[in-house]
Amino acid sequence: MKRVWVFPCIVVMSALLGGCSKEGSRNGTDASAASAASASEAPAQGASDTPAASGAKQTGALGTVTHAQLPAEAAETLRLIKAGGPYPFSEDGVLFRNSALLLPEHPRGYYHAYTVRTPGSTDRGQRRIVCGGPRKQTNDCYYTDDYYASFKRIAE
Repeated sequence: MKRVWVFPCIVVMSALLGGCSKEGSRNGTDASAASAASASEAPAQGASDTPAASGAKQTGALGTVTHAQLPAEAAETLRLIKAGGPYPFSEDGVLFRNSALLLPEHPRGYYHAYTVRTPGSTDRGQRRIVCGGPRKQTNDCYYTDDYYASFKRIAE
């Protein structure tokens, strides 16, 4: 008799969890190391859904940062991206889903995330560069120093 209830319970739980996935899943990457405690925040207030000049949907105003304003480690990460590696961490180059829509919207697979080393840190730290488009190109890259909670477009 207990087996009769297993399947309906699974269906109900799947429906409940599936309904939560739109707003509940704010994790920025497919990497398994990302924790729920580090999940991204909602887009900034006043965000608009107007199309950007490139045709991509722009969901919020992003600040910019120049190469000179980036930490030296970020410049090294950009160099590695252009060279196609080798990267210091196996997680570098993984798919970045942009599920919080903090970056311009593009099809799945467009963005990839790379670690920016943090001096003195014993782990990967919170700094990342996320680049869109074909690999080895850095003309559509964004920098975050707060583990995907906010981004600044890297100006060419």
